[in-house]
Amino acid sequence: MSMYRKTLMAGIAAMALVSGYAANPNASSSAVADESSKTDLPKALSFKMNTLEGEAADLSKYAGKVVMFVNVASKCGYTGQYDALQKLNVAYKDKGLVIVGVPCNQFGSQEAGTSKEIRNFCTSKYKVTFDMMEKVNVKDAGSEKACDLFKYLSEQDAKPLGKGAVKWNFEKFVLDRKGNLVGRFNSGTEPDSPEVIKLIEASLAK
Repeated sequence: MSMYRKTLMAGIAAMALVSGYAANPNASSSAVADESSKTDLPKALSFKMNTLEGEAADLSKYAGKVVMFVNVASKCGYTGQYDALQKLNVAYKDKGLVIVGVPCNQFGSQEAGTSKEIRNFCTSKYKVTFDMMEKVNVKDAGSEKACDLFKYLSEQDAKPLGKGAVKWNFEKFVLDRKGNLVGRFNSGTEPDSPEVIKLIEASLAK
C-alpha cells in the first residue's frame, strides 16, 4: 500500500471516529452514569432471587420504595398474618410500600409444599397480590446456608429485634427508601401493629 493510500485511510478512520462521537456525544458519560448508579445501589437491594413462578427477580427494582421482607410459611401458627400483610399491601402500595413474601421450610417444616402449592394456598385463602419469591433458606443450619439477602439482613443491628439468625417464621425486615434496614420485628408482632405502621408511615414520608 502506497504512503498516500495509508495516509488517506488513516484520515477516513479518524473522521469516522469523530463522527461517531458527534452522533452520540453522551456515550461516555452515559456509561459512567450507569456504573455510578450500580455503585449507589443499596446492599440490601443488590441481590437477585427468583419469583414463586421461577422467574428471575432483581431486587434493585425496589429501589426508592419502602420494602418489607417477610419469611413466610403456610402451616404456622402465624400464617394468619398473611391477611394483615395483604391489607397493608392494599393500603400502602400506591404510597410506595412493597411487601415481599419469602417462603422458608426451616422452621418446623411448615412450608414443605411446591411453589405451585404455595401460590395456590396464599392466593386462594388470603387473596395475596404482593410479591412472592421462591422458597429459600433464611438462616445457616448445618449444611443449609442462608440465601444472600437474609444473610445480609440478619447481620444488621436493627431495632427492636437486633441482629442474629432468623428465629422463626414471619419475621419482618423493613427497609427505608434508601435501602437501609430500619426495623426488624419478631414473629409475634403483627404486620399491622402500631409500631410497624408507625415505622412504615415515617419511612414513606421521607
